[in-house]
Amino acid sequence: MTRELKSMRRAAGSGKATSMMVLLHGYGADGDDLMGLAGTMAPYFPDTVFVAPDAPEKCAGNAAGFQWFSVPQVDGASEEDAVSGMMQSAIDLDAYLDTVMAEEGVTPDKTVLFGFSQGTMMALQVAPRRADPLAAMVGFSGSLMLPDALRDEVVTKPPVMLLHGDKDEVVPYEALNKAEFALDTLGFEVYAFVMENAAHGIASDGLSVATGFMREKLGVE
Repeated sequence: MTRELKSMRRAAGSGKATSMMVLLHGYGADGDDLMGLAGTMAPYFPDTVFVAPDAPEKCAGNAAGFQWFSVPQVDGASEEDAVSGMMQSAIDLDAYLDTVMAEEGVTPDKTVLFGFSQGTMMALQVAPRRADPLAAMVGFSGSLMLPDALRDEVVTKPPVMLLHGDKDEVVPYEALNKAEFALDTLGFEVYAFVMENAAHGIASDGLSVATGFMREKLGVE
């Protein structure tokens, strides 16, 4: 059984969408949290529609926001609950992607997953397990969950860019190196970028680099 994800949308500036960017928020936030980035990036992606779903669960650590899965260090949930929650949310997100692609008339190879923090974890969980490869996946300040399971479950290998602040106090910077190593070992085209003197967030230099990467993978001229 899947849960329907509610989402926000920003139409393509050109009026004709040929590609799509799916923005996945972090723990305790909502889709609106990342839609501001759509306004910043839109001029560089004139034919791209932006969508930003809310995670399917109300956040245990922030009643005003949502979560993809529980975080034991924050809300006291068990590790088993966190993993099972992530698995269910992966099913929900996978179904959402199928639905929104059909609604927008955009193919997987013209779709980018863009995640922040827990949203990055979800993107890394879902993208490699989809039958049709996505154009790219960009992840800020996150980590690769269950890397051993991915080794046996990987289906497609979209190009991946991972970005992380070296002063991140929420998700340790070392998570970047671990994820890059694991993905590289599995044969992914993976790029890593360190946002110097940046905490847990999306720094301007990282967004600029990610924008260039996504434009290349979407074939934006």
